[in-house]
Amino acid sequence: MEVDPRTHERSMYRTLTGTVVPRPIGWVSTTGPDGTDNLAPYSFFTVASVDPPVLLFSTVARPDRPEGLSDTARNARETGEFVLNVVTEPFAEAMNETSATLPPGDSEFDHAGLERAASTAVEPPRVAGVEAAYECQLYDTVEVGSNTLVLGEVVYAHLSDGILTDEGKVDVDEVAAVGRLAGSGYCYTRERFRMERPD
Repeated sequence: MEVDPRTHERSMYRTLTGTVVPRPIGWVSTTGPDGTDNLAPYSFFTVASVDPPVLLFSTVARPDRPEGLSDTARNARETGEFVLNVVTEPFAEAMNETSATLPPGDSEFDHAGLERAASTAVEPPRVAGVEAAYECQLYDTVEVGSNTLVLGEVVYAHLSDGILTDEGKVDVDEVAAVGRLAGSGYCYTRERFRMERPD
């Protein structure tokens, strides 16, 4: 099958999300101007830069919300702050619960029965107990078609001792991350292998 996106009758969403796999999940916590804590998972999530340390997530337009922005993107833009929590196995079910569409003013933290942990440099709370969380200040937003890329500069990081080596480096073998596939599909990172980079 050959696909030309300009003439393809269907959306490219399933093709892209079904083949660009697995995708890490950025579990984004924000606090709205009204004080409501929002928490939502985004599988369009990655590292954008190391120096400065910048993470990004992408949200799809929401015609039912002001300016077409998701609550998360709007909160990040209006307050200039958010936290990216890393989703690991113990939090998979709770993460899925926070993808529910709730009425404005309701918090996904409360809906999923999650505890908040105070952040250090930003107002939005972290998810208590996660192994890695990055407090971010808004770096920029970029409109790309129907999506909004939200870039945040990491201003503080919280890392569990359980994922660190004695030297204080992250041991990736100890990070039981959950990845997103397509539709209702997810994956674990239990099967791992190594290859040495050639000279």
